[in-house]
Amino acid sequence: MARSGFDYGGMMHRALQGLIAEVLRKVAREGLPGEHHFFITFDTRDDGVEMADWLRDRYPEEMTIVIQHWFDNLVIEDDHFTITLNFGNSPEPLKIPFDALRTFVDPSVEFGLRFETQDADDEDEDEDAEFELDVRDDDDDTPPPGGGEVVRLDRWRK
Repeated sequence: MARSGFDYGGMMHRALQGLIAEVLRKVAREGLPGEHHFFITFDTRDDGVEMADWLRDRYPEEMTIVIQHWFDNLVIEDDHFTITLNFGNSPEPLKIPFDALRTFVDPSVEFGLRFETQDADDEDEDEDAEFELDVRDDDDDTPPPGGGEVVRLDRWRK
C-alpha cells in the first residue's frame, strides 16, 4: 500500500546523521578542539561495517569507539566514515556506515544522540525508529537535573 505525506522519521534520521558527519568533517580538517571527544556506538552486524576479524569476534553485536587522543585516517563520505584507531598498540582501520550508528556522545559538553531501531515483523517491512537528543545549554551555569535536557522524538513511522 502506497503512503503519501512526509517521512518525518526518515528525514530526522538523515538530519541527525548529517550533523554527526559535519562534526566529524570538522575534526578531520582541524582536529578535536578543547576537551571535546566522542563515544560512538555502532552495530557491528551492519552489512557495511568493515573491521578486523578479531575485533568482530570480540564485539559480535555492538562496539563503542572513542575518538580522543589518537586517531588517524579519518575520512567522511556521504554514507559512512573510516578511521584508524589504536587497539592495544595495534592500529586498526574501521569503516562505519552512518546507518550502523546507535549512539554519538560528546561528554565534554553533555551532548548525545541515540538511534534506536527495532526489527520489524517478517510481514511488515516498516521499522519504528526512536531518536533521543540530549543537550545542555552552555550559557547556563547549572546543568539541568539528570545531566541535560532530553528532547524525545518518539517512534516515527515511515
